[in-house]
Amino acid sequence: MALKFEELEILQKAEAIADGLWKDVARWEPFVRDIVGGQLARAADSVGANIAEAFGRFHCGEKVQFLYYARGSLYETKYWINRTQARQLMSAEQAQNYAKQLSEPARQLNAFISHLKSQRRRVQPQSKTVSESSIAYKEDQPNDTLIPMFTECEIKWIETVPNT
Repeated sequence: MALKFEELEILQKAEAIADGLWKDVARWEPFVRDIVGGQLARAADSVGANIAEAFGRFHCGEKVQFLYYARGSLYETKYWINRTQARQLMSAEQAQNYAKQLSEPARQLNAFISHLKSQRRRVQPQSKTVSESSIAYKEDQPNDTLIPMFTECEIKWIETVPNT
């Protein structure tokens, strides 16, 4: 088990992909680099950033949420890689290589999310509702056995409150 987030295998893979894409994007001409390259680099960096943030969260629900963000960024990265290939900014071989590299972290994210969710289901929290035991009232009981709703003192006080 990883003690630091830097030791996470999935994070190391995400960083390697992001760094490789960064180097490729840095070589593009300014217009393409600013428009497509910026989106691609941000999406790729976001995968690792959200994995790191999930690692730092305490509650299971928060961890899962940030892993969902990481997975979303991973698919956004795949989208931008497809755009680079379609716009002939990256060769088909390069695009397929990056897509293949992203497949393993995608599987790992899905598996980790499933694991955390199943772990959360196993540990059901205690109910935080308060309930009182009900008192059984019977219509056929004499009035003197029923528990009065108000004391005589309370009834007298209620009668003294002016109606406004």
